[in-house]
Amino acid sequence: MAEAERIIGTPDTPDDGGERAAAAGTPAGPGASGPSGAGEPATPAGRRTGRGRRIAVLFAVAAFAYALDLISKLLVVAKLEHHEPIRLVGDLLELHAIRNPGAAFGFGAAFTVIFTLIAAAVIVVIIRLARKLYSFPWAIALGLLLGGALGNLTDRVFRAPGIFEGEVVDFIAPKGFAVFNLADSAIVCGGILIVLLSFRGLDPDGTVHKD
Repeated sequence: MAEAERIIGTPDTPDDGGERAAAAGTPAGPGASGPSGAGEPATPAGRRTGRGRRIAVLFAVAAFAYALDLISKLLVVAKLEHHEPIRLVGDLLELHAIRNPGAAFGFGAAFTVIFTLIAAAVIVVIIRLARKLYSFPWAIALGLLLGGALGNLTDRVFRAPGIFEGEVVDFIAPKGFAVFNLADSAIVCGGILIVLLSFRGLDPDGTVHKD
């Protein structure tokens, strides 16, 4: 378990800093190290600082993913839409601009409004979860989900045919697969990372457990 915590980088949790310091016979004061082993104070101020850093990572990753998605879609609409696809790797990968009224990878075109509401709900849940976030890996995973959800939600709200019914710009077209965009990629990568963290037993609050 200690090795897993070291590899994953389990961050500070609100209560165990003092317990571990007491077990080691050292005071949990301003100079004590938290359970992450990163030298962060085990005081309430130190725990708040650790959580603040992880929240900053979450929003930095989200902003980066969102910016990449937004810029790529602006370029695609300006330079690629209504033009012939651009081949990148022979017939294996093309850039092909389409408008997608459905969910990721073109599924569920008849439920545009529902997918818009789901994306909005996901954003709210992630923001609320950030208040209890004590894990850097979870911060990255949730940041990818947040950035991807914001990217596609922006299309839903601001693109034609109307508010909450807008069609998402997709342009990455692998051979034999659905066309998608960078927001979809961020969502999938974030989801995969969450699955891996769950298998490792790491919770968003930094708790490491065994099933």
